[in-house]
Amino acid sequence: MPLPGCPDMKHSNAFNGRGFTLIELVIVMAIIGILAAIAVPGYSQYVVRGRLTEATGTLSAYRLRMEQAYQDNGNYGAGACSLPMTSTTTFAYTCAVTNGGQGFTARATGQGTVSGYSFSIDEQGARQTLAFPGVGTANCWMIRAGSCS
Repeated sequence: MPLPGCPDMKHSNAFNGRGFTLIELVIVMAIIGILAAIAVPGYSQYVVRGRLTEATGTLSAYRLRMEQAYQDNGNYGAGACSLPMTSTTTFAYTCAVTNGGQGFTARATGQGTVSGYSFSIDEQGARQTLAFPGVGTANCWMIRAGSCS
C-alpha cells in the first residue's frame, strides 16, 4: 500500500531510472571528441620531442667515443670514421672524416615519424640543426620549434 501523497509506482508511467537517454550519450560522446581533439596533437608532439632527444643523445655519446678514439690513434679515422655508427628505425646515423682525419662530422637524419629532422655534431662540439620542419636550420639542437637545447 502506497504512502499517503505518493503515487503507486506499479501503475506509474514515470521513468524508472535505468539506462541512459540518447541525449545523454550524445553529450558524453561530444565531450570525449573535444578532449581527444585537444589531447592527440599534444601527445604526438610529446612523442616527437622524445625521439629527437634520442638523436641528440646518441650524437653526444658518439662524439665522446670519437674523442677517446682520437686519443688512442692520433686521428678520427683514415678515410672513414674510426668508430661505426648504427642506425635505428627512428634515425639514420652517418659519420664523415674531415681535414685528413683531424676532424669529423656525425649526422642523424630522421626516418618514419621524424622524417624531416636532421642534426649534426663535429669534433669541436658544434651542434647544428640541419633540418626542422616548419622552422629550418639553427646553430644549436632544437627539440622544440624556436628553442635550443
